[in-house]
Order: sequence, then C-alpha cells, then structure tokens
Amino acid sequence: MTPDIYLAAFFILLSAYFIRGITGFGSGLIAIPLLAHFLPLTFVVPMMLALDFAASIVLSRHTRLQVRWDEIRVLIPTSLAGMLIGVVLLVNLPREPLLVGLGLFVIFFGLRYLFNVHGEKSISRWWSLPTGLSGGLIGAMFGTGGPPYVIYLTHRLHDKSQLRGTLSGLFLLEGALRIITFLIMGLLLQPDMLKSLLLALPLMGLGLYLGNRVHLGITRRQQLALIGVLLLGSGGSLLWKAWAM
Repeated sequence: MTPDIYLAAFFILLSAYFIRGITGFGSGLIAIPLLAHFLPLTFVVPMMLALDFAASIVLSRHTRLQVRWDEIRVLIPTSLAGMLIGVVLLVNLPREPLLVGLGLFVIFFGLRYLFNVHGEKSISRWWSLPTGLSGGLIGAMFGTGGPPYVIYLTHRLHDKSQLRGTLSGLFLLEGALRIITFLIMGLLLQPDMLKSLLLALPLMGLGLYLGNRVHLGITRRQQLALIGVLLLGSGGSLLWKAWAM
C-alpha cells in the first residue's frame, strides 16, 4: 500500500463510520465499494468485517435490552449456509464480475434509501429463510449483508428501539460467525491485515464519535437520503471501473 492509498483509505473509513455513527448501519456499504478501487475485495471484505464487528460491540452496549432473540434465532441457520457459499465464491470468482455485482447491489440500495422505498405491512417469518441465505451470501462476498436483514426486520418489528437493538445483536452474532469462517479460510491472516486493522481502529472510533454527535440534529429521512447519495456515487464508480478494465 502506497502513501496515497493510505490517505484515501483514511478519508473513506472516517466517512463510513461517521455515517454509521449517525444511522447505526451502512459503513460496509459505503467503504467497501470505494476501497475496492485500490485493494482487492479478498482483502477489503475481511478487513471491514473485523472493523464492523468492533463497531457492533461499541454500539450494542446501549441496545442489548431491546434485542428480540426470537427473531435472530430463525435467521442464523440459513445465514451460516449463505456465508459458506459466499466465501467460496469470493475466493474463486474473477474480479470483474465481483465488481459489477457489488456495483449493482449498492446502486439498488442507494435508490431505495434515496427515494425512501419501503412498506409497512408485516410479513411471514418464512421470509427469514431467503433473508438469512441472501444476507449471509452477500455479507461473505461483499461485506455488506445488512440490507436484506434490515428490510426483513423492518417488516417484522415496528418498535424502533427493538428494531435497532435486534439489528445490533444480529450484526454482532453474524459478524462473529463470519470472522470464524474467514479465519478458517485464511482471509484474516493475509500480510498487512493486522497492520491495516490497527491503523483503522482509531478512525473507526473517531467516526462513530463524530457521527453520534450529529445524530440528534438530523431527521431519519435526511439520514437515508445522505446514505442513498453516497451509495449511488460509489456504486456507479465501481461499474465504471469494471467497464474500463
């Protein structure tokens, strides 16, 4: 990694965790597409996994009493199956399809957040099966498996404190399972991984602190619109990079 890559990574990580400090999620969706311009996804995804796991520990201190473990338990089995499939694809697929897939995935959720597309109707718990599978698969491949879980739980839990607490508990448990999987596959044991994590942890902490201070000053709609704009930009840049390769 050259000095200019370190400088770019500094601002990307600080911005990503600033956004997560405001909204409670979205750091991987923002950081991974941008870091993928400089570093291989096989390095970026496990690095962000470890950072997001640390962030989940910090954020979950205030939400543990609102966790609905009954909702989490039904998601974990298929999520684990999706993780195993996703790790195999991450290691074996060529780079261009991964960039295109990640770019389209990020743009889809950017449009969703920007235009506030969602419904209020409750859905059946049977939807936990495809949700867990897709969340684990996408999370292992791109480090951004949160959106399927967010969509599913938004339609299951209508109390905002329970929703935030359950998401924090899920991301913490699911992150631990992914860390174990990535350690077995050797993805967290790559050269420079530990050094990169040690340099990134202070940025994560600073971003969360600054984002938390801004949190009370903006509305939920403004939060989602901000994430949407950032995602559209990062997703579009990934598609351009894949096309130009």
